[in-house]
Amino acid sequence: MATRILGISGLYHGAAAALVVDGEVVAAAQEERFTRRKNDPSLPVRSIEYCLRAGGVERDGIDLVAYYEKPVASFVRVLKTFGAIGIKGLPTFPRAMEESLRTKLWVSYDIEKALRKLGFDRPGDVVFAEHHVSHAAAAFYPSPFDHAAILTFDGVGEWATTSIGSGRGRRIDLLRELRFPSSIGLLYSAFTHAAGFSVNSGEYKLMGLAPFGEPTYRDRILGDLIDLRDDGSFTVDLTCFDYLAGRRMTNDRFDQLFDGPRRAPDAPVTRRECDLARSIQDVVEEVVLRVARHAHELTGASQAVLGGGVALNCVATGRLLREGPFEDVWVQPAAGDAGSALGCALWAWHEVAEGERPAPSTDGMSGGFLGPRPDDGAGTDVASALLAAGRPHERIADPVELARRVAGHLADGAVVGVCTGRLEFGPRALGHRSILADARDPAMHRRLNVATKHRETFRPFAPVVLERAVSDWFDHDRPSPYMSFVATVRGAEPAPAPGPGAPTDVEDLTARLAEVRSPIPAVTHVDGTARIQTVDPDRHADLHRLLVEFEALTGCPVLVNTSFNVRGEPIVASAEDAYRTFLATDIDWLVLDDCLLAKHEQAERAEVPAPAADA
Repeated sequence: MATRILGISGLYHGAAAALVVDGEVVAAAQEERFTRRKNDPSLPVRSIEYCLRAGGVERDGIDLVAYYEKPVASFVRVLKTFGAIGIKGLPTFPRAMEESLRTKLWVSYDIEKALRKLGFDRPGDVVFAEHHVSHAAAAFYPSPFDHAAILTFDGVGEWATTSIGSGRGRRIDLLRELRFPSSIGLLYSAFTHAAGFSVNSGEYKLMGLAPFGEPTYRDRILGDLIDLRDDGSFTVDLTCFDYLAGRRMTNDRFDQLFDGPRRAPDAPVTRRECDLARSIQDVVEEVVLRVARHAHELTGASQAVLGGGVALNCVATGRLLREGPFEDVWVQPAAGDAGSALGCALWAWHEVAEGERPAPSTDGMSGGFLGPRPDDGAGTDVASALLAAGRPHERIADPVELARRVAGHLADGAVVGVCTGRLEFGPRALGHRSILADARDPAMHRRLNVATKHRETFRPFAPVVLERAVSDWFDHDRPSPYMSFVATVRGAEPAPAPGPGAPTDVEDLTARLAEVRSPIPAVTHVDGTARIQTVDPDRHADLHRLLVEFEALTGCPVLVNTSFNVRGEPIVASAEDAYRTFLATDIDWLVLDDCLLAKHEQAERAEVPAPAADA
């Protein structure tokens, strides 16, 4: 009889649920995709409902529920932290206590209550995994490796902020950990805050800003802010931060050390923010490399897997892949807390249910396509819904013909939205909820940022490329199906750094990014790099087919692939989400499963709400 385990993360940020059946990942989804509230921190009731429905779970069919951390241990950390800082914590202590006492400590009761409301019986048991064990399990069990070093980096779990482990077969052992308040994740978030972006959502903006700057603050970080050791562990000068008291990330001493206060979210980006971004990026890479070398010494493994939110820093993981010490590296595509829902369920299967690990395959994540289909829960298929709503469309049943038509539109300079198949799990769109465009077009970068995504003009875009052609276009020689690594674009000429004292503002950043420095300028960052997604016919037949057709027309097997959303909104999930965003942006064509819609034929129009300044 099959064992069904429901994994849950939530009540902080990135709430999600996952269903594991006999060690196989069946479904996983993030709550934000249903509620349309970015980084939704609630208990993921709608994600739970989807996963159980997708897995065909009967009323009494939930054998175990796993939660991604231990709330009591986290509560003890909060109490000890406030006890250590004394009177400075008084303004925020009541709110911290309320959060724990009202919700987090009662999570097992709330889970059972939510399941009853959804029509399910009480599960066999609710079990709790340690936070970094959840990250480690999510990183190792779906990986293609039988033996690997496990590296996890994030803000904080119960106490751990970085951990080193060893995975072999069905067993995971955590060997070393760095503990709160020393945290590379919180350190990076502090600089995200200082640069004027939102913590827990703006870190990727800081990473994208780094190539515009110089590491002018690197020595101050390593000399005055942290004491970094050879094994990657470090201590932090806490007098520069206020995150222990829960008031703000940084304080006046931090501002003095780094030449000024936090940039206001609606103020222009300046040279200082660029240099802050580059400096902390260099430090993060150094920490990751040192931890990796220490993990290699401890485990003797030739391969590594990475999890935790910092593992989404694909510049650091790209450098780790290039510089070693491991022969190969696999990064969990949902490396943040959402992926911990998957991790705790896999941990429960192997450690609580004592199940066997399925034989490692090339992809235990099913390409990342674990969520609902565009018409899920709609009661009718996409074509019937379009017909009933009177929305002009053409149904193209032959997938080759559909790919040929879409490739032609892309080659003509059109922007195409795609909403087809199962939704991606994790922060990156991999072709099922994507906006696609011609990477050769030097004007496409600005168009996508301004008219399509409604976001900052300095933000880069990622390429998607046929796996067989990746080494022809990039300095990269292996599959990268999850956009896990940054590599150099072949033939790219990095932009020279601005001279000392030269001004840097948004207009300057935009102009530098708009310069043509490679044959695929729309996906080439100012330093000549790109975050690569490779596509093979097994993992993603539709996108592979489209790239083949585009290559036949243009000689180029590369497209721009960016997430199907606008600034401040989650990635679209349903056909209705996609259609609304299609109407509200300058996307020219929309693919909804096997239906093709032209913007100029639609009578309706829509508007996307304006995002907050730091969204």
